[in-house]
Amino acid sequence: MILSSPYLRARSTAAAVHAASAPSIDIVADERLREREFGILDRLTKLGIERRHPELAQSRLLMGKFYFRPPGGESWCDVILRLRSVLESVSLHYPDKRVLIVGHQVVVLCFRYLIEKLDEIAILDIDAAADVANCSVTEYRLDQRNECGATLKLMRYNFLAPLEAEGAPVTTAPDAKVAAR
Repeated sequence: MILSSPYLRARSTAAAVHAASAPSIDIVADERLREREFGILDRLTKLGIERRHPELAQSRLLMGKFYFRPPGGESWCDVILRLRSVLESVSLHYPDKRVLIVGHQVVVLCFRYLIEKLDEIAILDIDAAADVANCSVTEYRLDQRNECGATLKLMRYNFLAPLEAEGAPVTTAPDAKVAAR
């Protein structure tokens, strides 16, 4: 099963994977997999936010990146709430299937937060260490099943070998700062 963000770049990636390896598998676009909404801060750099919305820059500084919700936007916690329902849907509708999810940076990080039962500090440290590379793979495997449920184990994170094997250019520089982080 392939679940994809409805955003164009994610849908294109899902379609490329589908065409190359899984033509008999369905692709389902799921709006819960879209990137974090930045609201009125969309497309602003940190400097732009400080100049246009100094009160919001101060609020974000006081609240922290994890909890700050810009007007019309979402906090990381909001994204986590929508992703909890994605995990419930996957376990309900696809319990015996392998599921590929095509998403975005904050979505990948928030899935790690949920699946690995991380805390705020741990996930923000992972985020600070490096951006999630475009088209990178984060892989989990079923580690154990018991009467209490199943455990997923992180096998790979930010894995780029499939791109490198195909000779595709891998983004090495961070994305241009076009929105608040």
